[in-house]
This record gives sequence, C-alpha cells and structure tokens, in this order.
Amino acid sequence: MGYMTSQYRRVEPARLEQREAMRHPVLLAKATVRRHAKHPIEARLVDLSIYGCRVLIDSSIEVGDRLWLRLAGSNPISATAVWAEGDRLGCKFDEMLDRALFRQLTLNGG
Repeated sequence: MGYMTSQYRRVEPARLEQREAMRHPVLLAKATVRRHAKHPIEARLVDLSIYGCRVLIDSSIEVGDRLWLRLAGSNPISATAVWAEGDRLGCKFDEMLDRALFRQLTLNGG
C-alpha cells in the first residue's frame, strides 16, 4: 500500500508555444515563394527560426503545399506550408536552415 502523497506526481505545465526553436523577427522585402512547377511569388519574410519561417504573401497557398523559398537571394530552400491565415503563411523547412544564412538574415536584416 502506498502513501497518500505518493499517488500524485508533479506534472510540468503545458507549453503554449509548440515551436522547437525560438523565432527571430526579421523584415526582409526580398523573398520569393514558389510552389513546385509554378512561377515564383514575391513575399516578405516576417520571422525566422532554423526550422521554419512566417512570410506575408498575396497569394493563396494551401496547407500541405510543397514550396521552394528564396530568402535574400539564397539558394532555393525546400519547405512545406503548415498553416495559412489571410496573407500570412507559416512554413517548415525540410532541412534545418544553414546557420550562416540564419545569422545573415537575423543580424544584418537581410
């Protein structure tokens, strides 16, 4: 038979923030988003982490769409649209963002 206090265990509070890494605000006018086999669409990078980003875009992209992103003239970065609300689009990179590019975009403002 257990003690009265042993039947309850401490549980950490739930995290409201579900991201794996902190997002860093960025304001970059020159970014493009392109669905596979489609033409590039001008976008604005709003925030960035090594795992994903949020962009402002004047086009409808569906959740689950496969994308190519170019950030400040970078090589194409493959990503997936994970959420979309109005002109805002959240993307998850297929591979972790190169740290040198991340540093360039967050420290120098693009």
